[in-house]
Amino acid sequence: MTRGKYIVIEGGDGTGKTTQLELLDDYLREQGIETYVAHEPGGTPIADALRAIIKDGSLERTAMTNVLLFTAARHEMWQHAKKQLKRGVYVLSSRNYLSTLAYQGMGEGLDIRLITQTTETFTDKRYMQPDHTIILTLDNESKKARIAKRGTLETPDTFESRDESFQQKVNDAYLEIAHINNLPIVSAAQSIEAIHQAIRHIVA
Repeated sequence: MTRGKYIVIEGGDGTGKTTQLELLDDYLREQGIETYVAHEPGGTPIADALRAIIKDGSLERTAMTNVLLFTAARHEMWQHAKKQLKRGVYVLSSRNYLSTLAYQGMGEGLDIRLITQTTETFTDKRYMQPDHTIILTLDNESKKARIAKRGTLETPDTFESRDESFQQKVNDAYLEIAHINNLPIVSAAQSIEAIHQAIRHIVA
């Protein structure tokens, strides 16, 4: 039985993760590779329900509550995803726990070790070590412009609505995470096709 690959595209809001995940999915399918696509938080009915709570900025909560919500959704998604990996399917994910390190850890000030230990407890080593993790980066002004194009949301997004200081902490966090873990960084300021080609080169 062929072992599948677990590929993660990471980055802050507005960096184009979903677009790039869809392009990578199309490319791999053209090569005859079966894929399973996940968007953390989400991927199963329970995870999708938790996503609605997480994204609702009108619901006040602590950073630790956010970690627990993300972890519950993550646990649900991963139970399904790892079965796909065993079948030889490529699991493609927009975000994984690195987002929680960036947003709740360095952004909201929660202990990084606590986040890592919590994630390890409710996932496994395979989840913690993807075959490829690509981090997309973009300056705050460009991200704000892209997010604004989506239009006004019915309820404010929990993290997109945070102030400039928080967004900069998240940007800096991703750069630090990439440096510590020796992960490839791709500038999201390039054209969509240029970013796609860079990602293809990394996962080839």
